[in-house]
Amino acid sequence: MTAPSTPEAPWPVRTVARKVAEWIGRLGEVWVEGQVAQLSRRGGAATVFLTLRDPAADLSVPVTCAREVADRPGLELTEGARVVVRARPDYYIARGSFSLRATEIRAVGLGELLARIERIRRLLAAEGLFDAARKRPLPFAPSVVGVVTGRESAAERDVLVTARRRWPAVRFAVHHCAVQGVNAAASVIEGLRRLDADPDVEVIVIARGGGSVEDLLPFSDEGLVRAVAACRTPVVSAVGHETDTTLVDHVADVRAATPTDAAHRVVPEIGEQRRMVDTLRARARAVLTGRLEQQQRWLESVRTRPVLAAPERLLHGREEDVLGLRSRARRTVVHRVESAERDLEHARARVAALSPAATLERGYAVVQRADGSLVRDPAEVADRERLSVRVAGGRLPVRVDRSAHASDHPDREEDAP
Repeated sequence: MTAPSTPEAPWPVRTVARKVAEWIGRLGEVWVEGQVAQLSRRGGAATVFLTLRDPAADLSVPVTCAREVADRPGLELTEGARVVVRARPDYYIARGSFSLRATEIRAVGLGELLARIERIRRLLAAEGLFDAARKRPLPFAPSVVGVVTGRESAAERDVLVTARRRWPAVRFAVHHCAVQGVNAAASVIEGLRRLDADPDVEVIVIARGGGSVEDLLPFSDEGLVRAVAACRTPVVSAVGHETDTTLVDHVADVRAATPTDAAHRVVPEIGEQRRMVDTLRARARAVLTGRLEQQQRWLESVRTRPVLAAPERLLHGREEDVLGLRSRARRTVVHRVESAERDLEHARARVAALSPAATLERGYAVVQRADGSLVRDPAEVADRERLSVRVAGGRLPVRVDRSAHASDHPDREEDAP
């Protein structure tokens, strides 16, 4: 056994190559499916060389086999054919290259092709590439339509002629590519990417005429389907006839039955649009005329109303109301003032009747001491005390003299001076 490699004891290149060859040799025989991309039969050489390609991964590997394996009766080995190969992986140490040494080659029949397409369809459907929510609407009248089709093909002619007849202002960006064979899928993908990167292109049409399942096989290529799903521009699929169905039809935003149908879906018909515009203009004119007539009738009815026909009548009526309200207001104010005046006279009379001055007018007097307190009892007044007597005409200063008052009336004693 070889010692482990270290920075101090690295392996030589031949050792690494030998170990890789040993690892690959232990894999044993395997069955491999692919597409024949290159086929080389050199004169009477006993070995046939071919390249087996995986279209979905754009990966290929060289294959060698004995001539009797490639020329087996019933096997038509051609470029572009789908085959299943039983081979042993081989690593050629001298060149450091990997290859397959085939011991049996089988052609993939129609049933196998359809089964393979169905497997790819289920895989892509599970990823959501066929969901209706991903479908984008097409622009109404695109200025530039991208077309991916074969050079000078009937499909190209159907799309261009029909679209120009329907909408003469449309312009095209055409990418010619292979639509059949080994390189068809890659060629269509390249055209899609170029047109999708063009900012003027508003919709892309993939067009091809009818054919067998094998002829239309590139349009079920997994790589092409993913390229269509990745496009930012809406894509219309017009591959084959109405009965032909490829995986591109499922992933495209719109599936057209034929290239002619694609032209019908991409651009509107100018005569139909003109008729539609004329119809809409007539409807708008009728609606506008009806509205104007309705508003005119309403205006006429408004003008006949009294408020507009004779507006002074309304003013005269309001004038009478104002005069009536003024008269009522004046009567109310006068009545309120007279009532308040009577109430005031009554209040003045009551105040006068209850006034101390009125009592004094009747001959009564008010006797007060010097400190202003009232004298109510003669016994409270001392002899010779000075008092103030208030009568109606004013005040009189007096002094109490009990002896003089008693001599004038010896028979009784007075209570007050």
